[in-house]
Amino acid sequence: MPALATELVRRQVTVIATGGAEFPPLAASAATKTIPIVFVLGLDPVKLGLVSSFARPVGNITGIHMFTSALENKRFGLLHEIVPNAKAVAALIDPSRAVAQAQVAELAEAAKDAGVHLIVVNATTEADFAPAFAKAIEDGAGAMQVCANPSFLAMREQLVALAVRHRLPTIYEWREFTHGGGLLSYGTDLADAYRLEGGYVAKILKGAKPADLPIMQSTKFEFVINLKTANALGLQIPDKLLALADEAIE
Repeated sequence: MPALATELVRRQVTVIATGGAEFPPLAASAATKTIPIVFVLGLDPVKLGLVSSFARPVGNITGIHMFTSALENKRFGLLHEIVPNAKAVAALIDPSRAVAQAQVAELAEAAKDAGVHLIVVNATTEADFAPAFAKAIEDGAGAMQVCANPSFLAMREQLVALAVRHRLPTIYEWREFTHGGGLLSYGTDLADAYRLEGGYVAKILKGAKPADLPIMQSTKFEFVINLKTANALGLQIPDKLLALADEAIE
């Protein structure tokens, strides 16, 4: 990331737009304090030190803040409603991310409230996935929550395939997982977040300053259920969840 950001600065680009986790905007911020930077980010940009405040970012950085890890509790609740008899639920977490400890703490609290045992399994690269699923099954997991992580989205085919192979009801963050055969997804509408980022980039290209563009919240969420996968797992989706779903894939 630092090398890529430095290369963009060397080319004297007009604006740098970043996506994904915290690594791209942090690298861009370290590489330049003058070229405008617009991010899409699931973590708190103030806590990361990227901006001074949401209302007045100051400096050369602004962007779109979306809810990702902050929705882990909500996702856990949806999964628990569909597999209420699961005595243990596994959480797949990337320990290399800054938000990993907060994810574990939030899910531990949710599991305690639901009377469910939480099994934390770690994965950073694709090679970690199979051992993580194997450990979850060995430890008695009756369901799994794949926690928020942009890298997991890029490797969704492998994750969904493992969940199907192990017949493990699993909830994910984004609709792309569910469209690929995953059981459930609940999270921010990515397309909406990136449209908002594009709007900010356009404003900067027309002369606006990042410091004059407050951090915008992306608050459009999507709940998607794959009924075909639910039927294959022998799961009955409660009517109230079907009514809440933005999309039910048949």
